[in-house]
Amino acid sequence: MKIDAFTEYIGKCTSWLIIILVFLVGYDVSMRYLFQSGSIGIQELEWHLFSIILLIGSSYTLKHDEHVRLDILYRSRLLTDKHRAWIDVFGILFILIPFCLLVIISAWPFVFQSYVHNEVSPDPGGLTARWLIKSIIPAGFCLLLIQGIAEIIKKLTKAMEKN
Repeated sequence: MKIDAFTEYIGKCTSWLIIILVFLVGYDVSMRYLFQSGSIGIQELEWHLFSIILLIGSSYTLKHDEHVRLDILYRSRLLTDKHRAWIDVFGILFILIPFCLLVIISAWPFVFQSYVHNEVSPDPGGLTARWLIKSIIPAGFCLLLIQGIAEIIKKLTKAMEKN
């Protein structure tokens, strides 16, 4: 499925940000504790990279079925794979998709206002163009929504297949 391939590609690209974040945090800690020299901009960049990894990586996590769920009933022996597929379909339809739409719709004015006002960090030495990081919120949830639709298609296929 093309959506899965796209999500896989996005996930692999996002994973490189983890390496960058590790080096950035290492540099920041070294500068602060060894040389008593810190940077607000670097700290903000760390937060921004972490946010990107979390928001963009969520669709990759869903694709690989590694997201958090309450497994007490889901993983029990009482349920078959078809039952689990139906639980996933209903969860995606009635929880994931509405939540994604709510965040996407709610985030656009937030991003737009940040862009219009050319919002910058309130801290001295902080990063500019704050709308860029804020735009990751609806983008990440759009990717999650698209992957959710792909998961519905896969789960419905599994739920409706004959034994």
